[in-house]
Amino acid sequence: MNKFSIQIDPMTGEKYLEVPFTGQQLAEHPIYNKGSAFTELEREQLGLNGIFPRHNSTMAEQLNRVYENYSLKQTPIEKFIFLLALLDRNETLFYRLVLAHAEEMLPIVYTPTVGQAAKTYSHMFRRPRGLYIPADQISQIDTILANAPFSNINLIVVTDGERILGLGDQGVGGMAIPVGKTSLYVVGAGIHPALCLPILLDMGTNNEKLLKDPLYLGLRHERLTGDHYYEVIEEFVKAVKRRFPHALLQWEDFGKHHALRLLNRYRERICSFDDDIQGTGAATIAALSAAISGKNEKLKDQCYVFFGFGQAGYGIASILMQAMMEEGLSMAAAKERIYPIGHKGLVFDDMNPHEYQEPFAHPRAITQDWCQSDKVDLFDTVLNTKATVLIGTSGVAGAFTEEVLSQMAKNTEKPIIFALSNPNNKCECTPEQAFQATQGRCLVGTGSPFPPVIVNNIEHPISQCNNMYIFPGVGLGAIVSMTPKITDQMFVVASKALAAMVSPDLAAKGVLLPDIREIRNVSENVAFAVAKEARDAGLGIRLPDDKLRALVKQAMWQPEYLPYRPRPR
Repeated sequence: MNKFSIQIDPMTGEKYLEVPFTGQQLAEHPIYNKGSAFTELEREQLGLNGIFPRHNSTMAEQLNRVYENYSLKQTPIEKFIFLLALLDRNETLFYRLVLAHAEEMLPIVYTPTVGQAAKTYSHMFRRPRGLYIPADQISQIDTILANAPFSNINLIVVTDGERILGLGDQGVGGMAIPVGKTSLYVVGAGIHPALCLPILLDMGTNNEKLLKDPLYLGLRHERLTGDHYYEVIEEFVKAVKRRFPHALLQWEDFGKHHALRLLNRYRERICSFDDDIQGTGAATIAALSAAISGKNEKLKDQCYVFFGFGQAGYGIASILMQAMMEEGLSMAAAKERIYPIGHKGLVFDDMNPHEYQEPFAHPRAITQDWCQSDKVDLFDTVLNTKATVLIGTSGVAGAFTEEVLSQMAKNTEKPIIFALSNPNNKCECTPEQAFQATQGRCLVGTGSPFPPVIVNNIEHPISQCNNMYIFPGVGLGAIVSMTPKITDQMFVVASKALAAMVSPDLAAKGVLLPDIREIRNVSENVAFAVAKEARDAGLGIRLPDDKLRALVKQAMWQPEYLPYRPRPR
């Protein structure tokens, strides 16, 4: 297994790469391939003469060429396939292209287009990327991990494919998510792609359509459950610790009955976090904090209704509780401002609530004057609590009806409506519906990208509560600080660092998050905040602020071609 490292010439100070391949093998390796941009000297030294056309392209010329071809693609999935093909042949050029067109291409690389890619994964499979670990080969886990392209992996994104976005069980097709997420780490925080490893744990699938599909590439049996499932996870984690002892592990899109359990079971044993819980929580609370500052109010002064309360709802509410307590509320008082609604209505403590819902369940007595029904629905909750903030993580399209939204507008002058389910067709309401029902007075956040909405000739921007504002910076901060674990407080400081980048004046106009084109600046600030928190908690390297900030900046890879030299034999 090769180790990827950037060298510095001790005489000249020049940065360069020592490449382990020559000739055709080098030209086909996506990490090292420069395509037509190899110089005359590199072609001579590395056995590349005749493999590429004679002209030595600049990166600017290559970018013009690939963007021209990208623009010819008509549909999002065609554009996705084009970008994936570019990633498979020249990673440096791919990341330079996406960074140059971040606003346009991030919805293609990840949400919402990646959902369609996951659903059709076995039909569009071309070239392997990352590692596949079938449950029936867990005894060979060390051999499988040895097939990672590089030995010094710093970041692993792993899924079992059970809860892909709002699409449910996609089996082996879930690999589209770790591949996309590692790309976002590179684009967002500059973690070098050679140090990132996407992994799919194939536990089987309960998706009947996939099991009956003759082209399906995964294990053709129902999902593992119970002890057998957790034994596979245990062997996987132990093997990661053996092979990549300094790697950060991100749990991604696990089923709600596993996600919190895995997070709590392993967070002290391996540096890890769950983006669906913690990243979603931090990104949403950052946007919420900005919205409330735009109203010149405090988090503790609001009443929050959550529609849908699984991983995302729990993650948001957990960070919200901590933020309100930092504003001076007791834990009990903070809890009294949060109302979770599940599929049985408002969650009461006598319902035997799910592990996500239990910490936020209410006694039934609070609703004795609300209605006669045992089931308290969304409208009754919004009406009787006088909710000022409505957050949707249900995946139920249209759940925020005109009646509910209009009541929110009666409760407060400027209601905050966060319809966070994705992809777009799962959204609880569209931004346009929210603005129409509230006479243009609301502040809106969504889970997927939406265009601005024009009301009374005023354009209202729509802020996407995109986890990308949080997880790349958290990952970079954890890796740079060398913390052995990621704490809840690290997500709190990450959220504050993000919220601080939006002024109250902008927030009042509906701009609740920075421009996505500023993602590198965002990730730098988040990483710095996380690294400082790790240091101050006694977990990370002890450096003063200026040197810690410099270390974060230095760790952020810029996609550019370095000079190549053949590795000495």
